[in-house]
Amino acid sequence: MAKQTERHQISDDAHIFKQSNSKWWYARFQVEGKWYSRATKQLDKLKAIDIAYRMMVEYQIRHQTGTLISSKQFKDVAEKAIQTMEAELYRGTGKVIYKDYILVLRKYHIPFFDRTPITSIDSDILREFDKWRIEKIGREPAKSTILNHNAAMQMVFKEAVENKWMLHNQIPGLSVKGTNTVRRASLTPADFEQVMDHLYELETNGRKEITRQIRELTQDYAEFVIYTGMRPGTEVDNLTWSDLHIERHGDKATFFISIRKGKTTIHTGTREVVCKRAIQNTILRLTERFPNRKPQDAIFCLPDGSVTNEIGRTFNNALKDLGLDKSPYGKRTLYSLRHSFITWELIAQSVTIDVLARQCGTSIEMIEKHYSHVIPRMFSQQLSGVDMPKKEEIEQKWKNGEKLSRLWEKRFTLWEKNYKSRGSI
Repeated sequence: MAKQTERHQISDDAHIFKQSNSKWWYARFQVEGKWYSRATKQLDKLKAIDIAYRMMVEYQIRHQTGTLISSKQFKDVAEKAIQTMEAELYRGTGKVIYKDYILVLRKYHIPFFDRTPITSIDSDILREFDKWRIEKIGREPAKSTILNHNAAMQMVFKEAVENKWMLHNQIPGLSVKGTNTVRRASLTPADFEQVMDHLYELETNGRKEITRQIRELTQDYAEFVIYTGMRPGTEVDNLTWSDLHIERHGDKATFFISIRKGKTTIHTGTREVVCKRAIQNTILRLTERFPNRKPQDAIFCLPDGSVTNEIGRTFNNALKDLGLDKSPYGKRTLYSLRHSFITWELIAQSVTIDVLARQCGTSIEMIEKHYSHVIPRMFSQQLSGVDMPKKEEIEQKWKNGEKLSRLWEKRFTLWEKNYKSRGSI
């Protein structure tokens, strides 16, 4: 948090001061009963005093001509911008990315700029912020991170302009320099199986029932992501049983998921994704745990119907336990399962890029940018052409393949009838 480190009184209506987050002198003066703070862009005290006098005279003239506006401290404007974004999210008109902007503002911008006047933020202060941010993160941020931070900052400037706390021509230019992140951290099929086995061990060894339930649900959640390529978070968290439907052909079935809420749905509307065949085992476990499920019920909830925000942390802790949380391409998290799905599909040569882009709700350009290391191995096949590791293990447990087919056909028939009669499988 920025603090005042030095102060020099010029008159009853003006003084200059320094803050802990900048090497420059700032001027603070009063015009017609209102106080204003501005950056002098001077290191020398005497020059700063001269600039402060000039500013005060300029503001007196602007007051007389009616062109003077009331400024605000950055923290106040940022909090107002956060309130605006939260209100839009509550009404359902805000962008999902607003949640990220709010986190960024509270973690980086507000602590640094704090009580700095919004109209005093210029290229010099922004350069100081860039240095501070690198120290806080521990490395130079990726270009995508910079762009995200800049977008959050623009929301603050927009709020200031709309409330007449600054003029549009006072908005400074924001740097877009950063490291170019190309490759995304993912897991190999063997890594994924190792994590799932570890989660199962943790579940069986859990001392508290709630802990066991969360670890069990985390396994189902992870399999949904790895078998669909959906985004962990909003896309998966908001799934209900009515969003999961089935098309049956004897002992074979295809599962589809309608994604109604997520990163891109506000622009594209509902997106339908095709599930890998192995998801049928995940669905079987979930349906057995929730026999009284209703169409509007969340798929990923605890036995008492409540939801939990511990799934991501539980999965990430499992990665850390196994030493799989770090990779040459960044930290692995629950979100890495989405990257793994895309990588596996490309390596398996199972789909074209345009099909994969539609499946994952992203653009062809994004896939070409972040997965160029595997694209040369691609060939065109149908989306469900690859069997995931889980399916092979499960089939090995059944010596009689005909018996397995008959059992699955009965289950598929039941789920199909359920969906038609009550709106969920």
